[in-house]
Amino acid sequence: APLNRPLSSIAKSKSDNYRESSVAVILVNLDEIILIQRPEYEGNHSGQVSFPGGKKEENDQDLFETAIRESHEEIGIQLPKENYLGKLTPVFIPVSNFHVEAHVFLLQEQPNFMKDDYEVSEIFSVKINELLDDSKVKYTDMKINREYTLNNIPYFDLENKVIWGATALILNELKELLKML
Repeated sequence: APLNRPLSSIAKSKSDNYRESSVAVILVNLDEIILIQRPEYEGNHSGQVSFPGGKKEENDQDLFETAIRESHEEIGIQLPKENYLGKLTPVFIPVSNFHVEAHVFLLQEQPNFMKDDYEVSEIFSVKINELLDDSKVKYTDMKINREYTLNNIPYFDLENKVIWGATALILNELKELLKML
């Protein structure tokens, strides 16, 4: 995946109308990571696993606030600013023309979720030990649309789910950072 990041930067530089967005990477007790699965719909990210998040709105001061707002809207939790750990490397998603910032939060206890059924089909967690297990990285061909298939792309096989694309890039960076702890 790191080899694709320079290509992603080139793609972003050629896009004059990309949309800014943000996700919340929520760690609970440095033991698990909160993820969501999107519902099936007509669109580029139908059914995919992701972090809570979405596009920046006019009322958001910055992408940090976007991550907090979207987490509240999608999974019903308020992320305290004092639980903020920092920001990961931004990711550009050419297929949907999104520039994504990932903001990391650490919670001391499992929150009570209230999912927005329109935006989230499932909220689940992945144990950090599972993320750190290199055997959980696998490769597959991924059909993007009727005309285009990505061949031999890496993905995480976590909780019996295929986690790929921008979410996998963010998880991989988090994985490398957690290895340093």
